[in-house]
Amino acid sequence: MVSTNSDPRGVIPTPVKIVVAGGFGAGKTTMVGSVSEIPPLSTEEVMTQASDGIDDITGVESKTTTTVALDFGRITISPHTVLYLFGTPGQDRFWFMWDELARGAIGTVVLVDTRRLDSSFAAIDFFERRRIPFIIAVNCFEDADDYTEEEVRKALALSDAVPLMFFDARQREASKLALIKLVRYAMSKLPVPEPAAAG
Repeated sequence: MVSTNSDPRGVIPTPVKIVVAGGFGAGKTTMVGSVSEIPPLSTEEVMTQASDGIDDITGVESKTTTTVALDFGRITISPHTVLYLFGTPGQDRFWFMWDELARGAIGTVVLVDTRRLDSSFAAIDFFERRRIPFIIAVNCFEDADDYTEEEVRKALALSDAVPLMFFDARQREASKLALIKLVRYAMSKLPVPEPAAAG
């Protein structure tokens, strides 16, 4: 049986795992959905009274659903590379799943909502501690104040080495550019192979 994904030229694309992380309501589900070339798998559920007093919805009071497991999508970057996207749940009570979702990933797009910068610290700390390459993608919400890159870096205590960009998670091209930026950054962190010894 011939796979529908097979390339007629015989090129088998390399699968690359990417994590999309960030705080509650930062736009992870939106980003995965905007860029995925397949209908994304989403585990969004309606928020109920059971989450009252548990989930901090300050700044995102209009949010009515939440990811309870993961989001999954796929995008072909080139004939040689297919990205598999795994969006993490944002609430503290689901962080136990992050280790599993991050296993085998080449890197992470950490979404930041400037209305709730404090919700970004846990994700940044998680990937720094595990030495998983990540970029910061500031999701520009319409009701958020404008900040410069320098202001965001200072607020998040980010080094200049970590790539940072501003984007709109609803826009496919913007989300695709974030993924390309991450892949390039992650590849730059790979160890340089030592030249073979002359025989």
